[in-house]
Amino acid sequence: MTYTTAVLLGVAGALVVDLAVLRTRLVRRAVFWATYPIIFFFQLLSNGILTGRDIVRYDPAAIVGVRLVHAPVEDLLFGFALILLTLSVWVWLGRRGVQPLPAAGEGSRLLRRLRRDR
Repeated sequence: MTYTTAVLLGVAGALVVDLAVLRTRLVRRAVFWATYPIIFFFQLLSNGILTGRDIVRYDPAAIVGVRLVHAPVEDLLFGFALILLTLSVWVWLGRRGVQPLPAAGEGSRLLRRLRRDR
């Protein structure tokens, strides 16, 4: 299996988890696409450094060969799959109240203690 095949399966799997399994549907939200360029920028930066300085090398037979800032396009898709899967699980767990305290917006234990001491 080539890196390209593995990446395409990873992206498809992450999309299935987001849309059908966990049903978080992050890829359908504007906020996901509005914030993804931030992640994309830093991914290009780190991949560009690692591959541009030959710290990480790829077998040309295992990738398509299209590069963006020295990084193979497969790396960018792999990063997308990782981010989507991680955020989907995080949102899904948050909806189930896995971490009830501190709840969103309530702050840390220190802030609660300060409020109580007033």
